[in-house]
Parts: sequence; structure tokens; C-alpha cells
Amino acid sequence: MAYNVSAETYCFFLFSLLFFSFSFSEAQKVPAMYIFGDSLVDVGNNNHLKVSLAKANFPHNGVDYPGKKATGRFSNGKNPADFLAEKVGLPTSPPYLSVSNSNNSSVFLAGVSFASGGAGIFNGTDELYRQSIPLPKQVSYYSDVYEALVQQLGSAAAQDHLSKSVFAVVIGSNDLLGYFNSGSNDRKESTPQQFVDQMVVNLKAQLKRLHNLGGRKFLVTGTGAIGCCPSQRNQNKTSGECNEEANYWSVQYNEGLKSMLQGLKTELQSFSYSYFDAYSVFLNFIQKPATYGFSEVKAACCGLGNLKAEVPCVPISTYCSNRSDHVFWDLYHPTEAAARIFVDMIFDGSKQYVNPVNLKQLIAA
Repeated sequence: MAYNVSAETYCFFLFSLLFFSFSFSEAQKVPAMYIFGDSLVDVGNNNHLKVSLAKANFPHNGVDYPGKKATGRFSNGKNPADFLAEKVGLPTSPPYLSVSNSNNSSVFLAGVSFASGGAGIFNGTDELYRQSIPLPKQVSYYSDVYEALVQQLGSAAAQDHLSKSVFAVVIGSNDLLGYFNSGSNDRKESTPQQFVDQMVVNLKAQLKRLHNLGGRKFLVTGTGAIGCCPSQRNQNKTSGECNEEANYWSVQYNEGLKSMLQGLKTELQSFSYSYFDAYSVFLNFIQKPATYGFSEVKAACCGLGNLKAEVPCVPISTYCSNRSDHVFWDLYHPTEAAARIFVDMIFDGSKQYVNPVNLKQLIAA
């Protein structure tokens, strides 16, 4: 039996085939994503820490997540780690502590997340919450993953696998917030400039450790306008304005971070990176909210008290119905809507926000 196929149908079929082939080939360029960081990208590691107070595995977190359940994400739904995985055609990297006892090292092949709510660049950043996985410990966990991959694949194949993978590092906010907390011991021991300089030095050491363990393509985000999160605004009871001192030092840290990354690129020829200017994007949300679909930039969606920032998002808290209108889900963290925009910019944004290349360009290199 003969079939008559119109030119339009044939063209549509050919276009679809090319599109899916292209999408598949793009996804294949990123065999894995390894995530390091704090609560902005924690997908459940802290659920496995027995005494940690920095958890989000309870309502109302996850109210917009598939299945409407709390998973340990500090969000009403998906967080940046989920959207990053979607962009590169991978499933979300599982929490390391959920698979660390697996006898099958193949669970690490598509990536794993070491991110932990409350974590910082320094080992002592989590003093407020008492149990998180600080960055040096995250990198140590990764070294175990590296050894498992070498055993499974062989050294050369493991190096090839890791050289094409993405290493995402989203950290620093907790260090700064801890420094500017009232009663901070860090403020007694160092000036703000000394503190942010040491943050940069310590982060560089961890990036070099990751490079020594096969990392070649790095996505590194700067800290946002932390002084404008509801917890910081709540300290200005009368005006609700941003904590400009915290914002100033966030900018100073980011400047040091950018300079350090440029230096690393010169020092390590095989080191490639994409730096995301989270501060400028956050400031855009706050100064031009309607451009991004937001109407509430000061108050959290979930919490209690002034700006819903006096009590965190816990089961007794109330939460807003118009979550996509809010920049902040709780007193520290962005909503799913804000996270999605962040990752859109990370993936294929302009040099104004992500440089020297965006993530799409980084993985294609």
C-alpha cells in the first residue's frame, strides 16, 4: 500500500528528528553533574543528618513539588539544582548521603549532590544550626566518589567522564550571614575585608582539590543581595529596607571571587568556568519585579510575623496562595519561580550576568 506524504508533513518530521537528535547530543555532552553548596541547592542531604536543625523535610516545603511533598528542599517546589539538571538533560543528582552506602558505584555516574543546608565555605559556618556538611567535608565525600569511579571505569575513562561533567558550586551566603549576625565571633576576630578575603582563599583551595580529582568544567555562583532577604529586612523593623552593609560585603566577596577564578584559569590550563552574577539578578528582581512577573519582593511567602520573617516556614506557619508572585519562599530562600529564572540566565544568559561563558557554552566547549 502506498502512502502520500505531504511536503509539510515531511518537513515537520525531518525538523522533529533533527531537534530531538540535537537535544540528545547536547545532553550526552554532560554525562554527570556534581553539586556542591548550601540550602539553595540541597535536595535532601540534611534529611540524613540525625541531629541537624537545618532541615526542610516537613510542610509547607514542597507544596508545589511533584506529589506535593516535602523532600528536604528549602523551597515550595523545585530548586536550582533541579532546573540545572533539566537544562542538561539529566535527572536531578541524588543526595550523596542517600546513596553513599550503595555497593554499586554506578549510582555516581550521572552525578551526585553534596549540598547541605546551613553549609559554608568554612568548617565552622554551621555553628548556628549545629549540623550541616561544610564545603571541605563535601569535597572529601566527593574524593570517595572519585575513587569509586576510578575503580569502576579505570583511571583514563574516569578522567574522561569527569572532564565532560559539570561541577556546580553554590556557596558563601551562610558565611556572610553568619558574620553579620549579632553576636558573631567572626566579627571580633577579623574585619569584614579580612573575612571575605579568607572566604576566597578557602574556596580556591577547594576548587583546586576538585580539579586535582578530575573536575574541569565549573559553574560557580556569586552570593546574592543577601541583605535584601526577609530575615535581614526584618532587622529594620520600621522601614523593612535592605541591610546595605551585608550587601556591600557580598559585592566585595563577589569581586574577589571573580578575580580568583580568572587567576585559576591562568594557573590551571585545563580549568574552565562559568561565573553567575547572582547579586545583579537578585537586585533586578527587587528593583524591577514586574519585568520578571513578581509583585512581592520584601516579604516571605511562608512564615509568621513581620514580613513573615520572624518565624521560619514550619508547619504552624501560614503560606501565600500566589507563590509565583513572590521572590522569596521563606526568610532566606527563593521561590521555585525565582529559581527557574536564575537557572534560565545561568544556562544561556548574556555576559552581563554570566561570564566568561554561560553554562550552555561551557558544556559545548
